[in-house]
Amino acid sequence: MLLNVACTLAVLKKTTDPDEEQELITTLKIVATNSTNPSDVRTFMFKDLDGAGGNEPTIDNVSLAANEVYNVAIEVLDESKVPAENITAEIAAEKNDHQLFFVPSVGLNLTNTYQDADDNNLPVGLATKFTTGAVSTGILTVTLKHQPDTKDNNIATGETDVQVNFSTVIQ
Repeated sequence: MLLNVACTLAVLKKTTDPDEEQELITTLKIVATNSTNPSDVRTFMFKDLDGAGGNEPTIDNVSLAANEVYNVAIEVLDESKVPAENITAEIAAEKNDHQLFFVPSVGLNLTNTYQDADDNNLPVGLATKFTTGAVSTGILTVTLKHQPDTKDNNIATGETDVQVNFSTVIQ
């Protein structure tokens, strides 16, 4: 269920069983580590702790150095609970049904190379690489899709669990 296109928070559907509780995704964290300078670690987050319809979410601007390669880890959380629930492990366990997509806007010099795959050799996206080119600005859209029994490496397939537009600068 997609709740807001610009900065989206949605419900992660774990199963088609209507009696099973759905989980709220309140936080999407991107941790980018420069492959040539491991001390250069950059963290960017989307947070909407009260869920859709309440306070506006906070979305960090992504800032990466030009002409670099970053090893990227994605973390997905429900921080409305105490302690926070790490949904990342569930996505990994259900990797045949989930994929993260990383779509840069036209003119943003950033490419993505998946570093993980499911049992059918389709990408997952919890581990990936961002390669930056020349100085540029734009939007990086990160989308987590739930694609049970239909996963096909196509962003149009399945339901959107969460989608966030990160303003991005390559400098």
